[in-house]
Amino acid sequence: MNNSVTNTARLLWAGLRALLVLTVICGVLYPLAVTGVAQGLFSDRANGSEITADGKVVGSSLIGQAYNLPLKKGQETPEPDLKWFQGRPQNGLGANSVNTRYKLILSGATNRSGDDKDLIDWVTAAKKAVVKDNSVPGYTVRPADVPAEAVTSSGSGLDPDISPDYADIQVHRVAERNGLSVAQVRKLVGEHTDGRTLGFIGEPRVNVLELNIALKGLVAKS
Repeated sequence: MNNSVTNTARLLWAGLRALLVLTVICGVLYPLAVTGVAQGLFSDRANGSEITADGKVVGSSLIGQAYNLPLKKGQETPEPDLKWFQGRPQNGLGANSVNTRYKLILSGATNRSGDDKDLIDWVTAAKKAVVKDNSVPGYTVRPADVPAEAVTSSGSGLDPDISPDYADIQVHRVAERNGLSVAQVRKLVGEHTDGRTLGFIGEPRVNVLELNIALKGLVAKS
């Protein structure tokens, strides 16, 4: 009986020591080491790829944002603020995604098939809206000019980037709304267009938040 109790106590003590040692190694030393390496070598990414403007953090380069007008009385869906470049669809233009307002509490799409009637209706309505919003005097957007990401959300619903093609069809509208020349705005888009990663991975892209921050600065100087 005494031997049994002694053995049990010894095993419990050994288990407790293992627990304490592993807790210190895996729960304290390892996280500290990983955090130190991340902060030392990849501090920007480790801190959320923050974007600052006027000395304040205004968002992340990894998460899209909505640029809408304040909700009017009786409205359920805000209208886009057309003086800004618009990102991938959200709200009325993004019903094909479960993440309808770039909310960070969830991400994902509906996984509807390409021949789903509701999806077709949403995309058709979205394309008409893009054509209407971006057709200004002297410049008409044709339905064939509207790229796919202008009328569909990304798989996560959080994509912060658009293609140069989508940015380009917004140039005339943004220029008109902000009292700028088309050449000024087009140059701004070019300056904020990133090429393929390593020269061959992915597609050229424009981060909408960074572009709109630059646009705000350009308007302030004009």
